[in-house]
Amino acid sequence: MNKAILSVLGKDQPGIIAAVSGVLFTQSCNIENVSQTILQSEFAGIFIVSLPQELSLETLKQGLIARLRPLDLNLHIKPMRDPSPGFTFAESEPFIITTKGPDRKGLVAGITDIIARHGVNITNMQAVFKGGDEPGDNIMIYEVDVPVDLDQKSLENDLRQRAQELMLDISIQHRNIFEAINRI
Repeated sequence: MNKAILSVLGKDQPGIIAAVSGVLFTQSCNIENVSQTILQSEFAGIFIVSLPQELSLETLKQGLIARLRPLDLNLHIKPMRDPSPGFTFAESEPFIITTKGPDRKGLVAGITDIIARHGVNITNMQAVFKGGDEPGDNIMIYEVDVPVDLDQKSLENDLRQRAQELMLDISIQHRNIFEAINRI
């Protein structure tokens, strides 16, 4: 396996994905996964790419740096390693945890501490903090994989208790239910 993980960060502007994908194309790389977002005015993108065997990571890095430097973008690149021998993720079910409430320090740390203590994996997270005391303006959405053998009631009780301590409204739903309720 000859794969790499690229992260690209910098001021958002048109053409970032085109610049990265153009270099990858000219180097005969294949984009296998990509996730990008804009956080306030900053671009953040993560790419998993497969490289042809003859292409070194350093050559790819130099090509990307040459193309991204004029855009004032930062690049981090590293080889993708095989998982540790014997490592497997537990069988799990996808859930969505949503919190709403006034913005203040420690909200993400408080909720993610409970999630981690229960061995739940966060697969995606979005947080929109607009400041102020209007609860609807400050929302966190955690997409998580809950192991099927986990005591879900214990997780839910701990999350609800922490949310109450943080003065947050919380919703915990299986992803299928969340999607059905929020379908347009």
